[in-house]
Amino acid sequence: MFNCLITDCYICFLRQFQIICKSSIVRKIYCEKVFSFPRTLQFADQLRKQTRMASDREDFSLCGPSHLTNLDWANEDHQRCVAACLVQGIYIVERDRQLKREGPQALASPWWEFFSFKLIRNLVDDADFSIFGGIYEFKPPQNEEDNTTVVVSGAAPRYVIAFRGTLTKPDSISRDIELDIHIIRNGLHRTSRFEIAMQAVRSMAASSASSGSSLWITGHSMGAAMSLLAGKTLAKTGVYIKSFLFNPPFVSPPIERIANERVRSGIRIAGSIVTAGLALSRTLKQTQQPQQQQLQVRNLSEDPLKALASWLPDIHVNPGDHLCSEYIGFFEHRGTMEQFGYGAGIVERMAMQHSLGGLLMDAMGVSNAVEVEEPVHVIPSAKLIVNRTESVDYKDAHGIHQWWRDDQNLVSNIYLYK
Repeated sequence: MFNCLITDCYICFLRQFQIICKSSIVRKIYCEKVFSFPRTLQFADQLRKQTRMASDREDFSLCGPSHLTNLDWANEDHQRCVAACLVQGIYIVERDRQLKREGPQALASPWWEFFSFKLIRNLVDDADFSIFGGIYEFKPPQNEEDNTTVVVSGAAPRYVIAFRGTLTKPDSISRDIELDIHIIRNGLHRTSRFEIAMQAVRSMAASSASSGSSLWITGHSMGAAMSLLAGKTLAKTGVYIKSFLFNPPFVSPPIERIANERVRSGIRIAGSIVTAGLALSRTLKQTQQPQQQQLQVRNLSEDPLKALASWLPDIHVNPGDHLCSEYIGFFEHRGTMEQFGYGAGIVERMAMQHSLGGLLMDAMGVSNAVEVEEPVHVIPSAKLIVNRTESVDYKDAHGIHQWWRDDQNLVSNIYLYK
């Protein structure tokens, strides 16, 4: 808002100066030679436009889901829209903090108040003190006639924990990029930000279970990776949380963007064979005693992913987003390997439990470069929602805004791990 005011004053000054200098030699000398008035005015107009566009994307009244005038909590599309807006709310809370927008200038609260939520706690990073997440509590609206609470569908969550993704702004970009690198190295679980997030998720999951209320977790981009890892951690203990993951990063070359289907399939099959082979070799090298080798081989036949098979998160991806598009091929390839037979399914299951990059580094003797064990993005079961609407560019394909719009071509499939 303040930037817009300064820009408007600057343009006003330029226009007044143009009037004063009209039909005089001063205009020619100063406006054209010194100020280059036409170019300066054009630059100021562009500056004002860019500033307002940035604010417009954060203003709920301008780009929020205005079509959700009658919210149906049993409608999965409505659930998706709400979850995406709550994530956007965390983005804007941090932007409000960075730009010192307070009171009526703050833009964040409509992103949750429109759906009758209250932000009860900010999750703050201990390194740069940025707000990376938040805990919302659902507050059903009051009936104006008799001041009673409006009855809401049981599908509505009592609490929602939301995590934002990377913000490319000076106050947060350094720490966010550092965490992005941890995701690439499969080391997100070792970061203090994830520990803070995991503590919040565990606490709210325990509280919700004891009170019989429901809990959602949701996130976008890096925040989706954190939500996925937190959900997997609890799922391994038998606690399953409803999850909405938007554009979660899949650490892999974007094979899905290769046009030739046979080439894509060949690359994935080769990758599975190499990964499974390196995993088996590493396991056998960890011990030299035959009895321990037999134990390790027996452990390889066990499937740790079965503990996660009952958890079914909603994973939202866009084929135009190379950071998450490989989820499409990941699930399709797993089905292809199962159909091959001749042990191909076992090879794929073994490959899923390890990071190819970590195994290669380990084989070359580079220790602790990349975690070897199960990558964050690996999930055995999921409901995969693919946005088939053509995107303008990568920024459009990766943006959170697409997930609350009502004009998108969404295709969903359920993949169950057996």
